Amino acid sequence: MTGPDLKPLGSWRPTNSPGAFTPDALAAAVGRVREPIHVVRDAPGGRVGVAFGGELSVGSHGANPWLATLPALYPEWLGDRSFGEVHGVRFPYVAGEMANGIATVELVTAMAEAGMLGFFGAAGLGYPRVEEALTALSTTLGDRAPWGVNLIHSPNEPSLEERVAELLLRRGVLKISASAFMTLTPAVVRCGATGLSTDPSGRIVRRHQVFAKVSRAEVARRFLSPAPTELLRALVERGALTEREARLAEHVPVAEDLTVEADSGGHTDNQALTALFPAILAVRDELAERYNYARPIRVGAAGGLGTPGALAAAFALGAAYVLTGSVNQACVEAGLSPRAKELLCRADVPDVIMAPAADMFELGVKVQVLKRGTLFGPRAAKLYEAYQAHPSLEAIPTELRGRLERDVLHATFDEVWEDTRAFWQRRDPGEVARAEREPRHRMALVFRWYLGKASKWAIDGEPSRVSDYQVWCGPAMGAFNRWAAGSFLAEPSRRTAAQVALNLLEGAAVLTRAQQLRSYGVPVPAAAFAFRPRPLA
Repeated sequence: MTGPDLKPLGSWRPTNSPGAFTPDALAAAVGRVREPIHVVRDAPGGRVGVAFGGELSVGSHGANPWLATLPALYPEWLGDRSFGEVHGVRFPYVAGEMANGIATVELVTAMAEAGMLGFFGAAGLGYPRVEEALTALSTTLGDRAPWGVNLIHSPNEPSLEERVAELLLRRGVLKISASAFMTLTPAVVRCGATGLSTDPSGRIVRRHQVFAKVSRAEVARRFLSPAPTELLRALVERGALTEREARLAEHVPVAEDLTVEADSGGHTDNQALTALFPAILAVRDELAERYNYARPIRVGAAGGLGTPGALAAAFALGAAYVLTGSVNQACVEAGLSPRAKELLCRADVPDVIMAPAADMFELGVKVQVLKRGTLFGPRAAKLYEAYQAHPSLEAIPTELRGRLERDVLHATFDEVWEDTRAFWQRRDPGEVARAEREPRHRMALVFRWYLGKASKWAIDGEPSRVSDYQVWCGPAMGAFNRWAAGSFLAEPSRRTAAQVALNLLEGAAVLTRAQQLRSYGVPVPAAAFAFRPRPLA
């Protein structure tokens, strides 16, 4: 049994080159995405193939029946056109905010210069480091090209979250990526509402754009709704918002760009993008109708995006833009040590593991990290098991304490506490006071010392602690390595963030064209779906 066939629109006659009907010719033709392409037959009732140029005659009957024509397809057009218009970028592509400054000033700058958007990884950094990065970005890019900075939810350090938000607004950061939020906080609401005004026609204008990264529908609902009145009132009362800004905030969502984060590196719920994304789109559509928003809300995709096919699938789901993370950590601009990048470049798809998160250790929140070449995952898990089982450091049995000190910390509990105490005395003395009152909190801080140090060891390339490197990583890294094997991108020194992005987008366009042609009855060969990396301008 065969399916329906396309009725000819007319005929096609070659002028410069013949049609492509063999597998090799079809595979080559699919890659010419920037040209209109005709779907034709080599003879009435014959093979279906494709052709370029030539002469088309509507309604006529000739040697080559003309079945359809697809317009040119550019990587720039894969997402929502409003994404580029609103944010001033050429491509619907974002380099995510890898924490502890791994998404460096250099990486953000490279993205901006390539016509894409990058977010500086402010999470986990002290206030002075964030301030230095803002100065560097303002000096290097200013308002010449778009760029952004991360604001991470910090339940253990709400004052730091507030101070960073204040800094971003004071320094005029226009694009703020809000990550790891489980609920709305005054800091993130303030970022979305500050600077709201109206144009002469009465249309609400946003100064600061919040990108909300979510992996649950209930969190998406909060960001896609107007900010709660009680939060807005509280911000007005303390002078953080004006009355006018608060009134306008009641008519717009907290975020007009929402990134659906599937199975990713770092904080993740390990969701499948194909299941999660449509659910979040439904929430978006419901709330847009309920609140009668005047502007579209863009929903982007993240998590598991390490190959052209993954990007093409995300755009096919309806993603307005894509956001990558894991694959950028191995790029030359990333703030990871060469040794850690080597580990990433050897990773395969299953070489990841869930481990306790340093910033939400007490809550049992986990992050996805690299498993191959490091023992951080199982070692961090042993610390959390001890935290769960005992009320204090002193209550941990001598044998277990010895194993943790020898095999994980490489230091005694007392030595770690002294280092930890000095750190918090500088950063937030209130944490020290609390730890001295609450033995269980003191234990958490001691164990979090290892989790925090493990990331720093990977960033600095500490040679004595390679087996303790904490490298945030999702399965996209292994998928990318498999795709890049044997190509110029297999070499770590050639993995620039722009080349990675351009190849992923170009490949996504080619695979999208291949699927379009297949859906019109062209027998597209498997080779057409295997875009190989190549140096791109």
